[in-house]
Amino acid sequence: MKRTYLSLAIGLATGLLSAAPLYAQQAADTGGKAVKTTSVKQLDQITVTARKREETLQDVPIAVSAFTAQALETQNVQNLADLQGKVPSLQIYAARGSNTTLTAYIRGVGQADPTWGFDPGVGIYLDDVYLARPQGAVLDVFDVSRIEVLRGPQGTLYGKNTIGGAIKYVSNPLPVKTEGSVEATVGTHGEKDVKASFGGASADQVWRGRIAYASGHNDGFGEDILTGSRNGNKNTNAARATIGFFPSSQFNMQLSVDGVRDNSNPRGAKMLTVNKLDPAYPLLSSDFDTRSGFAQLNHTKLYGSALTMNWIASPNWSLKSVTAVRGSSTDTNIDFDTLPEKIADVNAVYKDHQFSQEFQANYDAGGSLHGVFGAYYFDGRADGEIHNIFLGSPPYSTLHLSQYGSTGGRMGTKSYAGYGDFTWDINPSWSLDVGLRYTHETKTALIQNFGFSDATFTTRTSTLADFSGSHATSNVSPKVSLDWSANDQVKLYASYSEGFHSGGYNIRANCVAVPSSCRPIDDEKVQSFELGSKMTFLDGALMMNTALFHNLYTNIQLSVFSSYTLPNGSQGFFGDFTNAGKGHIDGLEEEFAWKPAENWTLRGNVAYLHTKYTEYMTRGVNVADQQKFTNAPKWSGGLSLENTTPLAGGGSVSARVNYTYQSMVYPETTLSPLIAQPAYGLWNAGVIWQINQPWSLSLQGSNLANKSYRTTGYNVGALGIYTGFYGAPRMVTLTAKYRF
Repeated sequence: MKRTYLSLAIGLATGLLSAAPLYAQQAADTGGKAVKTTSVKQLDQITVTARKREETLQDVPIAVSAFTAQALETQNVQNLADLQGKVPSLQIYAARGSNTTLTAYIRGVGQADPTWGFDPGVGIYLDDVYLARPQGAVLDVFDVSRIEVLRGPQGTLYGKNTIGGAIKYVSNPLPVKTEGSVEATVGTHGEKDVKASFGGASADQVWRGRIAYASGHNDGFGEDILTGSRNGNKNTNAARATIGFFPSSQFNMQLSVDGVRDNSNPRGAKMLTVNKLDPAYPLLSSDFDTRSGFAQLNHTKLYGSALTMNWIASPNWSLKSVTAVRGSSTDTNIDFDTLPEKIADVNAVYKDHQFSQEFQANYDAGGSLHGVFGAYYFDGRADGEIHNIFLGSPPYSTLHLSQYGSTGGRMGTKSYAGYGDFTWDINPSWSLDVGLRYTHETKTALIQNFGFSDATFTTRTSTLADFSGSHATSNVSPKVSLDWSANDQVKLYASYSEGFHSGGYNIRANCVAVPSSCRPIDDEKVQSFELGSKMTFLDGALMMNTALFHNLYTNIQLSVFSSYTLPNGSQGFFGDFTNAGKGHIDGLEEEFAWKPAENWTLRGNVAYLHTKYTEYMTRGVNVADQQKFTNAPKWSGGLSLENTTPLAGGGSVSARVNYTYQSMVYPETTLSPLIAQPAYGLWNAGVIWQINQPWSLSLQGSNLANKSYRTTGYNVGALGIYTGFYGAPRMVTLTAKYRF
């Protein structure tokens, strides 16, 4: 491809806007379609389906990061939470005390409350199927073709609860011949993992199938020093099976089933200050040890099935149907105070079930107009019960200050949507993309919250909330994007898009103490203005992608703890869910990959976020100047240097060193300085020895400097609780893999 001084100047000027190293992702295996190379220094390309049609990463005019199977292996991404630091503006981690419940924020937009009454703000998709609940959504990376992360509201094509963005997990396609792999991993902290897959096809390739399995175990990173049981010891098993029928090149259907079982113990939280209501216990030095008197329980089951049918109806039209059923159940104990006494001990049991149906029609006649339109239906139900014990031990129980309460009920959701997204290639240089999605969604709720006389939860003493309600909303989310290809190396685009996150009801409502908590919650909305570029220089050896955005965020939904005074003078509190008001999010994201020599690759990313509330009403007063966005560090990014050296006897050795960084972040809405995580960086490295064809050995290390850092925490000031959950310490693993 011919270089121009103009494109090089634009690329250098864009790159110099960043004060830190940047990042982009290349493709390197059969999960992506490689373009024809003209130089050994040329980066590969990857095919993505961000707009529900196949396009190369550099051709699609939206902010998307993509990882192939080989890239995930090289970067040591074992589950979705390991994408932290590898995607601009992404905050992703296991929620609170769980190993597999997901919290995800993109560009400062998400939802941290994992209970059944609240929807995530970043959509998680497994092979085109939306996962409505975060339980079990920290998906293990196995049998994967690629992972795509779409940044910013995806209100047109994805719609439901993708106000912050979408994460797409794309499993491997069905094989046309016998193939498979087996790998085993051992490591520090008792790490013992096994992953395996096997697939094949009939002689005529009409029938095809694949099964895959992953089992992960370790000893956790701390213990309950009262009982000797391990905190957060990983004990997860996952499986996926797919069978396909391919009677012709024009039609195929595939049925897949999957499941996850997480029997891990809860992760231990660190007490950050001596509890004023139980001051006999000093702080512990360990980030992961506890002194809990509550039984270790944190079990989650996730299951799903999907039937996908593809039909090439004509040379211009292809049709797709995705029918899916999913569900999950969770039974967990949460010791908020981490102490033997029952200051705040909670048991939560909840489950959900969902059905979804999507029809897609793709049009491409080889001319100037191509696109997709479709219809979507979702019917989900989630319910549960939470038993709360507050101040249940002496002296508070003897003084009759104990509180026993339950949070229960169900939330039903029905959503109908129709959408279209079309691109008009005005001429070889200019393209206009226009999209629109109409959604009608109804949420029905039954909220039943009561007070009880004791820990048996059999005799009611008060009714905090006992009502049913229905909240219906209609939304039209538009998108318009104009892109200009200055030449073969430079694409510039400008876009406007909208996304929304439906409201509903607070499952923890207390109509007696705070009547407003029983009113419906308004939909939150984002309007996003974005300028971007996709650039390739130096005969394909340098790739730079830029996104500059301004988001207007209204009716922001927040989960907060609200306190109130009880008739006996003691303090009560409950988990409120409210609309904070308005704010704006401005940001700059850069990704890059550079191959300066045949065997060397430098890649990186950097993101800058400026977030600000403009309206945050509390008791009729605008306190916006005192509030900050959560999970929105001002600076974040990562840098990775990789080398691959071919060996004379066959095979190769690949080595990687990686550094990720983020500035201060507030992980929860009280903005407690004890829980806020100051700026920190993590060092990671790995070596992979490809032993000719079938065998490989991988030595990987994460958090090599053994940095202590918090991901989230609890601040329940009325009960003297300030705790933090910490990221994993130094981990070193050795993996042997055999492919056939």
